[in-house]
Amino acid sequence: MSSTRASGPIWARPEPGGRRPRFTRQQIAAVALAIADAEGFGAVSMRRIAAELGAGTMTLYYYVRSKDELLDLMDEAIMAEVLIPDGELPSGWREALSEIARRTRAMFVRHPWALLSLREAWPGPNAMRHFEQSLAAVADAPLDVAGRLELLTIVDDYVFGHALRRGETRTRAAAAGEGAEAALEFAVTHVRGGSYPHLQALMGGADPRDAAAQNAATMMDERQSELQFERGLRDLLDGAALRMGA
Repeated sequence: MSSTRASGPIWARPEPGGRRPRFTRQQIAAVALAIADAEGFGAVSMRRIAAELGAGTMTLYYYVRSKDELLDLMDEAIMAEVLIPDGELPSGWREALSEIARRTRAMFVRHPWALLSLREAWPGPNAMRHFEQSLAAVADAPLDVAGRLELLTIVDDYVFGHALRRGETRTRAAAAGEGAEAALEFAVTHVRGGSYPHLQALMGGADPRDAAAQNAATMMDERQSELQFERGLRDLLDGAALRMGA
């Protein structure tokens, strides 16, 4: 653990003040998010953020002590996007969970790099508010405490899985080239050769290339991806409701 981690979370100390130029943690996080959204998470560095703010790198360290703390600030910023405004949480566990799931998906659409890149961030106040809001969403579900937590976990797993598959599809599409074509040709040869009878039956008489292209097109088309997400979320919550009824 780094020395800054050992000293506790950034939220445990007040923001510094009294020096010029002065920046807020929100400003620093906003610049970091903008860089990651435009160029990928790998482009984010303290030096780059300082340059965007028109400050020296050491000046930035006065506000954020390490890259770890920068991750925490970035996570705090994106968690703010997931929060439902006070007084607007829908009534009923199903409607409330659906709205939280949609907001979470929309956040990952805006920041597709966040799912994997912020895994080591420490939860801040907005993450705690999100968890509190999630608990409020399932408060009227006819389940015990363990059942409510399990329901929240299942919905999170679905949302994260959808975001991960969407991101992987887009990454593969962006990297498509002669190598990707050769890999597809390898798969087509083996499917047609009878090595995978169930997969071959699924394809029917269609060219496997067309099926792969259609699947990629669905995930690349944001509207189709959203509709697919909604169908899956509905089916998931239908199953949860049936289980509660049973």
